[in-house]
Parts: sequence; C-alpha cells; structure tokens
Amino acid sequence: MVTSSSVPRLVIAAPSSGSGKTTVATGLMAALTGRGLAVSPHKVGPDYIDPGYHTLATGRPGRNLDAYLCGPELVGPLFAHGARGCDIAVVEGVMGLFDGAAGEGELASTAQVAKVLRAPVVLVVDASSQSRSVAALVHGFASWDPQVRLGGVILNKVASDRHEELLREALDSVGVPVLGVLRRAPQVDTPSRHLGLVPVAERRAEAVEAVAAMARQVERGCDVEGLLALARGAGALDGAAWDAAAALASSPPPPLPFPSSGGAAPGPPLRPGRPRPQTPDGLAGTGPARGQELEGNGPARGRKRDAPVIAIAGGPAFTFSYAEHTELLAAAGAEVVPFDPLHDERLPEGTRGLVIGGGFPEVYAAELSANLPLRRAVAILAASGNPVAAECAGLLYLCRELDGRPMCGVLDASARMTDRLTLGYRDAVAVGDSALAAAGTRMRGHEFHRTAVEPGAGAAPAWGVRSPGPRVEGFVQRGVHASYLHTHWAAVPGVARRFVERCRTS
Repeated sequence: MVTSSSVPRLVIAAPSSGSGKTTVATGLMAALTGRGLAVSPHKVGPDYIDPGYHTLATGRPGRNLDAYLCGPELVGPLFAHGARGCDIAVVEGVMGLFDGAAGEGELASTAQVAKVLRAPVVLVVDASSQSRSVAALVHGFASWDPQVRLGGVILNKVASDRHEELLREALDSVGVPVLGVLRRAPQVDTPSRHLGLVPVAERRAEAVEAVAAMARQVERGCDVEGLLALARGAGALDGAAWDAAAALASSPPPPLPFPSSGGAAPGPPLRPGRPRPQTPDGLAGTGPARGQELEGNGPARGRKRDAPVIAIAGGPAFTFSYAEHTELLAAAGAEVVPFDPLHDERLPEGTRGLVIGGGFPEVYAAELSANLPLRRAVAILAASGNPVAAECAGLLYLCRELDGRPMCGVLDASARMTDRLTLGYRDAVAVGDSALAAAGTRMRGHEFHRTAVEPGAGAAPAWGVRSPGPRVEGFVQRGVHASYLHTHWAAVPGVARRFVERCRTS
C-alpha cells in the first residue's frame, strides 16, 4: 500500500470525445482490479455516468475532479482523498485533452488536471480512418504544452494487422511509445441515449458484462506492465488529502434565518395533535391523521436524537450524485439513508430532510407517477417546511407534472422533454436565503439536460446565473431549494452544514 500523495497514477485522454477513453479507462481499471490491485477511479469534469462504470470496475466510488466546479486548488486534495489506501489511480479525461470550460483557457481541461496531479497522460486515438497521419496528430498533442507529459498512446479501432503495422511505422519517428492496440470490438459498446451512456444502475447485468469485456480487451491489446511502469513515474503530490470534517471545520458557520420566499414562513413539522398541512394538486389530506407521525421505511431504533435523517434519492431514476455530498452530510452530523423512488412507497423512517439529485426521471415518468404513496410523502414533507434540495432530475420530480404525468406537485411548474440540449458551466449566486444557501452565496454549477420547466423560476428564484446570459432560475419556497444546476458541495462545504442544521431544527 502506498500513501495517497505518492500513489502511481495515469490520466487516460484523447484528441476528442468518442475516441474510446471510457472503454480504455474502465477496462484498465477492471484489469488492474482483477490483478488484485486496489484501484482508485476518477473522472475529469462534471459527468456522473462514467463514474458509475468506474465503480463497477473497481468496487470503489467513482470520483470527479472538476477544476471549474471546485477550483484547481481542490483537485489534488480531492484526488488524494479518493486514492487513500490504493495501489494505483486511473483518471479518465473529458472531451479532448486540451478542451475545458468555454472561454476559460485550460480551466477544467484534462491537461490542467494532469498537470495539477503531476500525472503522465496516455492518449487514446481513434485510428479507424487514418494511417501515417496519426504521427502528425500525436506529435501535435505531445508538443502543444511542454508541461503535459504524454507518456504513451493507445491505438483504438484498428482494422487489421496491416493497419497496425502502418500506424506503428508512422509513430516510430514521434518518440511516443505505443502502449496498446485495440481492434474493433462491438461487444464492449455500451448503449447511449439523449444524455450519453445509459447509467449502470439501469442495466446492471449488461453493464457487468460490458465492463468484463472491456477488461479482456485491455488485457489482450495493451501493455499493462508498461502502463503500470508509466504510472509509477508520476511525481509526488504536496498537501493534505481532502477531509469532509476538516472542510466543515474550516468553513464559516451558516446563518440560519427561515426563508420567507414563496409565501409565509415555513410551517412547523408534523407533530401529534397538530393538523396536517395542505399539499398541492390533489395530494392534500393523504398524509398521517391527527395524532400520528410520518411513517417510513426501516427501523429508527438506536439513532442519535440530534442526528437528523436525510433521505437521498437513488435507484435507476436518480443516479447522479457526488460521493462527497454524502460524506459532508454525514460529517455535519446527519444520518444519510438512501431510498429508491421507483420502488419505495415511503420515505426512510424519521426523515427530516430530502436530497434528490440528477438522473433520468423522464425515462421513468410512468413508474414515478404510479408510486402515489411516495409522491404524497414527498409533498407532505415539503409542505411541512422540511428542507429539500433538488437538482435537475430532482427539480422535475418536484414539479406538478412531467410530460403530462403527475409528479409530486411541490412546485407549481410543468416539465417536459425537448429536442434542445442545454449544456455548460454556470456562475451562480443565491438570490435569497434558503435551506441550502444564504443570500449572496456564490457557487459554480453545471447544466446538462434536454428538458424544460415552465416557468423556469419561481417568485423566489434559487439562483441568479451570469452565463450564458443574465437570468434567474430555480425555486425557493419554504424549505425547498430546486434548480437545474448541479453543484459540487466540496467547493462550499458550508451548504451541507447549513442544510443539516435546518434539518435538525425543522
């Protein structure tokens, strides 16, 4: 075992998207895990889907390294946190090697992360339609930024022995070793749809076989020992690993005014002897009767009285979440309990707060709508003033309807699928106080969806967004904070502590 600051590491990059990074990175992770190594999986950028395949390949949480959302200064500490106790780390890049946040130079690019991590880069090249030209391409990537160490190339989608011979001959003059040659192999293809690969949680058995096929292809076609040797040449990292408790301790304490947005101040949580709150869109009167508490899944015995239960949506419909969010909530004193809105008819017992991240509710709209008991429970929790943090898919779930199917009705808004892709980083500021952020809190986020919500903002918006043009978006009402923006709480850990404190006092 090695320390996280000196763990051998590689960055798997490419000239562009679609070159085969995920196949190579995931296959290498699985192949190394199959050799008995503890592999730390990482993904550059905000993408949630690839880390699911990384987790399947390694048995460890896939973690994102996003220099835009978290700042370049957190890339090293977050990497070291994930790599604790591991024998090697594999980092899958994003887009092309030098592509980053639009108009921001190298910020959030794979190249920037590789430099911060002092890690050698392996370039995966789609060689399907070229031969000698591959030398010019690899030479350009090797010489563009002298601070990026291009340690090898893997040729993907090679057609034949003769094609491989021509490619290797062309690359002899470049001085970048060929560390792998992968032939076309449709069995390792993973299905895609409107936002990229289908997440692991939606195709577990097929995903297991796809990852195993990727591992076999890497073992057959790559110089795994050469890749290990290259990884061992990575430079040592300075600084301490990120730690959730330490991050909370160094963040300013959260002010906790009740948000006045969306009408009156939030009502009291359900208690015996108090009338239950009215809930929207036909869900009123469906909660516990007078003198009863909210019911939920699982036992509540043995829980600390001051540890609020925070339910986190999961399952096939809600697959997008950063591992650090759960760690921050737990470090702030919460008991984090997952649940599946497709199948669970109740929130976890004792739920005081709810986090609903990203995913694909549009794919499962019929099933989510059919789970009326859970929709009622969510509506009652929100109407009671308990904190609810919803991002993208969570926003859609809280709407009155999604593609004409009834959802939770917490927000007086309608959601629908569109043909338009909304994609990009955003600079945001909290317009007013909420359970998640105090007014004026600045965060960076990422949008990635093909849906639209009408209206796009409530009477009290969640965020003021500067790009791609000044606008407000999202909803704050009672304890609810709902928005399209995916944010990374490691950048502003105080939001997790604020959320937990609101749950504790609700």
